[in-house]
Amino acid sequence: MASGNSTFSVIGSDVTIKGDIAASADLHVDGTIEGDIRCASLVQGETSAIHGAVIAETARLAGKVVGSITARELVILKNARIEGDVHYDALTIEQGAEVDGRFSPNSQRQAQHAVAAASDPAVDEDEDEITLQLTS
Repeated sequence: MASGNSTFSVIGSDVTIKGDIAASADLHVDGTIEGDIRCASLVQGETSAIHGAVIAETARLAGKVVGSITARELVILKNARIEGDVHYDALTIEQGAEVDGRFSPNSQRQAQHAVAAASDPAVDEDEDEITLQLTS
């Protein structure tokens, strides 16, 4: 976790983290993450690999992500390789990027969750749903 006065955290290319990351600060990842990431803003370097779900207000992805992505504003750069479902409000994909998964706007996801909650009272409307997809 970032300290109260820090606004930017960097995970270097020589760093591997096994576990989930929650950051109130903006996060720049050049290393390898084996776990879920939840942060305000994520910038991923070209040599970075994330094996887990990503949840961020804004995300700019240039490396490999194996897992679902949920972001209000999402930019997938030409060197990015994504394996997982993508949920977004605003989406930009550069030519050359590879995505193996389904795309759906957050508004559609919220509507589907509301329908599921209406038909199944056991579904909690405020509960976030994270899909984690791992490949070997």
